[in-house]
Amino acid sequence: MASFIERLKHFNLIRKLVYFIVGAISYPGLAIINKLKISGTENLKNLPREKVLFVSNHQTYFADVITFLHIFCAIKWGKENRLGVPYYLLNPFTRVNYVAAEETMRGSFISRLFLLAGGLTVKRTWRAEGTEVRRGLDPSDTRKITRALEKNWVITFPQGTTKPFAPGRKGTALIIKQVQPIVIPVVIGGFWRAFNKKGLKFKKKGTLLSVTFKEPLQIDYTASTDIILAQLMDSIEQSKKYMMMGKHHFQTTNK
Repeated sequence: MASFIERLKHFNLIRKLVYFIVGAISYPGLAIINKLKISGTENLKNLPREKVLFVSNHQTYFADVITFLHIFCAIKWGKENRLGVPYYLLNPFTRVNYVAAEETMRGSFISRLFLLAGGLTVKRTWRAEGTEVRRGLDPSDTRKITRALEKNWVITFPQGTTKPFAPGRKGTALIIKQVQPIVIPVVIGGFWRAFNKKGLKFKKKGTLLSVTFKEPLQIDYTASTDIILAQLMDSIEQSKKYMMMGKHHFQTTNK
């Protein structure tokens, strides 16, 4: 089954169909039931179609990524900092992949379907007696992501968890050193309040959802992975400095 899904992912027509289905279902929750505020899309203009890495904080399993895909498609149709009417789903921007935990994406029919939208599954965590055990990226997973970057945009969440202010993982910094992509930091907010942890059910309607794309990072690719990772975590406002800046950062939903 897994190999069949992998083959289907390479058919652009299949991916466009999945974008249309997932996009049509998710649009009301993002732009009608809740309010989506987008900023910084001017930083995405004139980006190349490959070797662009979007690095973001993480609040739900699916709603975050789905929102990014909506925004990228809207930008393709010339929209700036807004979605508007989602006619962009008729011809979506599909040259994008996203990194997700394998155990999350194998969990249901919906998650398996969403894999066809460009999911790159990685074995970053495993559970032992109900406890999540952290580990680094498997070398095969690293190769999977680097190959995707050579052809497309890639979205990744260096914390690998929806828990706020969790430490980042060095695998992201290692990939940046190897591939030397353009790195766009993204800061999202409100998703943990509006949706459940999976991002598929509403918790609170009328929530302000925010997505901010920052300017590309100026990265010294010869620096150590520790230095690059610290720069990433600061740029997505998940470093210790931001932890102490305000009570709105203390999200109790992930306890």
